[in-house]
Amino acid sequence: MNQAATLAAPPSLHPALMTRRSLFSPQAWLGLLVAVAFLAVLPMANLVFAPDHPLHISSYAVALLGKFMCYALAALALDLVWGYAGILSLGHGLFFALGGYAHGMYLMRSIGRDGVYQSDLPDFMVFLNWKTYPWYWWGTEHFAYAWFLVLFVPGLLAFLFGYFAFRSRIKGVYFSIITQALTYAAMLLFFRNDTGFGGNNGFTDFKRILGFDITAASTRAGLYWITLAVLFGALILARVITQSKLGRVLTAVRDSESRLRFIGYDPLGFKLFVWTLSAVLCGIAGALYVPQVGIINPGEMSTENSIEMVIWVATGGRGTLIGPIIGAGAVNGLKTWFTSVLPEYWLYCLGLIFVLVTLFLPQGIVGLVRRIMRHREERRV
Repeated sequence: MNQAATLAAPPSLHPALMTRRSLFSPQAWLGLLVAVAFLAVLPMANLVFAPDHPLHISSYAVALLGKFMCYALAALALDLVWGYAGILSLGHGLFFALGGYAHGMYLMRSIGRDGVYQSDLPDFMVFLNWKTYPWYWWGTEHFAYAWFLVLFVPGLLAFLFGYFAFRSRIKGVYFSIITQALTYAAMLLFFRNDTGFGGNNGFTDFKRILGFDITAASTRAGLYWITLAVLFGALILARVITQSKLGRVLTAVRDSESRLRFIGYDPLGFKLFVWTLSAVLCGIAGALYVPQVGIINPGEMSTENSIEMVIWVATGGRGTLIGPIIGAGAVNGLKTWFTSVLPEYWLYCLGLIFVLVTLFLPQGIVGLVRRIMRHREERRV
């Protein structure tokens, strides 16, 4: 087929989008399942062994790993839009926080009259002289409806914002700046005491989830396992998408959107789909994060948090799916240690990590591992 015939081919038959690859190689499946099994066993060391046993893992460690997995899910969501569609968002902290607030209000209402003021309203509402719940919190005493909001609110906001932004063909640094501005505006709104979001303190002092004591070791283990299962499922879903025709179109959007238009594709629907899906996944990550950490406040919407997500993805390996998960774990593990030793220097360290990764590891940790493996294979040959 000559070049003219190739470009004239209908989109569904265009050769650039017809290649197919397997979902995972057998080695990748084996490594993934081993990692999931290892992570799944860890909470049992907390439940089965006594605190003085050498194999015991503390409840703090279980909650910390659960938090890291929430971050990994958010990083995976960001990689879908940045790594594959080339859409750099500096506002994913907003979607993360919206999911957290939706679930957090359910947890606040589950406190019942066990708060300081022994009221049917959360303590912060009583303190601020609220008499009833605002309309947007109606029904949040029901777990199912709260989770509907976890999915719906970030998804709707992303869809509306993305539709107007992508239809106007805003992209590159301009899109990044707009997402950052949107997140910052939302943070200022949530900081206000008269908006019903808890102001500066946000939501905290949770006591129960679905009737279970939220601080109990068994409840923490359950939340941990649910988070691990959701992360694993999201990874499979993302892999299916990126290995499908849809994923190849998204890669074409990243590499050359103008050429994609030339061969007959309208990128709007594809970009809008992956952008909305990414926001929903990030909202789920925020909702799973809140009961394990015990607080949600407007600080989760800070621009620094969204930039940190970008660093997780870049450190692990943009456009690899597994890389952002590794990057989120590695960077946050280092942060946990560093902030306990030299907390005032953590931001300098974070900036240094980003600079070094950009200069010396443009493909992240996954790219480095691949280079080492390729070099070993070449030496064997």
